[in-house]
Amino acid sequence: MASSSGNSSTCTKSQSSGSEGGLQVLMDERKNKRKQSNRESARRSRMRKRNHLDDLTKQVTQLTKDNGEILATIDIATQYYLNVEAENSVLRAQTGELSQRLQSLNYIVDATTYERDCYLTSAQNFTNTLCLNQPVFQW
Repeated sequence: MASSSGNSSTCTKSQSSGSEGGLQVLMDERKNKRKQSNRESARRSRMRKRNHLDDLTKQVTQLTKDNGEILATIDIATQYYLNVEAENSVLRAQTGELSQRLQSLNYIVDATTYERDCYLTSAQNFTNTLCLNQPVFQW
C-alpha cells in the first residue's frame, strides 16, 4: 500500500504539474496574443500619426500658398490706394487753384460791372444835365 500511496501522490504531482504546464501554456499564449495585439495597435497608431503629420504638412503648404496670395492682393490694393491718394492730392490742389482763379475772375467781373454802372450813371447824369440846361430850340 505504500506504493499505491506513493503512486497517488505522484499522480497528483503530475496532474498538478500537467495542469500547471497547461496553465502556463495558456498564459503564454495569452501573453503572446496580447503582445501581438499591442504591436498591431502600436503600428496602427504610428500609421495614424504619420497620416496626421502628412495632412498637417499639406495644410501648412496650402496655408502658406494662401497667405502668399493674400499678401500679393494686399500689395496690389495698397499700391492702388497710394495711386488714388496721389491723384486725390493733385485734384485737391487743382481745386484750390481753380477756386482762387474763380474768385479773381469774380472780382474782375464785379469791378467791371461796378465801373460800367458808374459810367452809365455818370453818362446818364451828364445827359440829363445837358438836356436840362439846354434851351429848347424852336424852328
